[in-house]
Amino acid sequence: MLTAYLQLGSSMALVGANVAVSKLLTAALPVAMILGLRCLLASLVLWPLARRREGRVRLSGLALLNLAAQAAVGTLLYNAALLSGLRHTTALEAGLVLATLPAVIAIGSALWLRERMPPRQWLAVALAGGGMAAITLARLASGEGGGSSSLWGNALVFVAVCGEAAYVLLAKRLVGRVPLVTASFWMQAFSLLLLLPFCLPVLGAVAALADPAVSALLVFHSLTASVLCLLLWYAGLRRAPAGVAGIFSALLPAAAAGMAVLVLGETFSTMHGVGFLLMLASIGLATWPRRERGAR
Repeated sequence: MLTAYLQLGSSMALVGANVAVSKLLTAALPVAMILGLRCLLASLVLWPLARRREGRVRLSGLALLNLAAQAAVGTLLYNAALLSGLRHTTALEAGLVLATLPAVIAIGSALWLRERMPPRQWLAVALAGGGMAAITLARLASGEGGGSSSLWGNALVFVAVCGEAAYVLLAKRLVGRVPLVTASFWMQAFSLLLLLPFCLPVLGAVAALADPAVSALLVFHSLTASVLCLLLWYAGLRRAPAGVAGIFSALLPAAAAGMAVLVLGETFSTMHGVGFLLMLASIGLATWPRRERGAR
């Protein structure tokens, strides 16, 4: 079980670390180019991996349509909103906003999938809202220039959260019906097709890849965010209960905050700390395994 926990923890830590990496990449490349190259690299890795591990898999039209929708909201919308938001806000605040994901998924499950939300999940939603309010107050009280720009950036990151939540809800339709790596490949391939019209006008930006540092960051971002994180997460889920695994999502904002402070030199204020604690409490309430009736 320890190995499963290490896999889950490593996956979420890498997702959080990629928030800071994304912040660095947006300073060198257009958002569309980052996403297009990321999907291209991930597809080139996932295609032979899928054939080797899962063989030739024939997907139904409905499964392909579902994967295309997942690509639109989970890859295109999520990453476009996140990377655009990072142009206007700090990696630290973006990581904290991303911590609202479990609460947003809970609301989506209740409204879209008609799943019943217990009182503690509604409390988790309220705590997540409190965390967002604390982050907003931290920005307004900082006295730094560009405050309204940062609030706009945080709003874009929250749009990214909504896109990721929609991806998770769509993915529930395919659980156990489509092999993991094959589904991941088709998602990246559909994402690349959706991104092509946006990549062509900024094709000249690939000249920035002549800088070895930019190229290395792009390769790291592509292979960790679109390949390694996914494989580690689902490998851990094979042995760890889903409810316990969800708690590891707390490492996402923690890793994002740590990288923002240590690598990017961003400032962690008291109000950020309040927001962080509220987000952790929200994640814990939203993901803690429910006690079954009659359990001893």
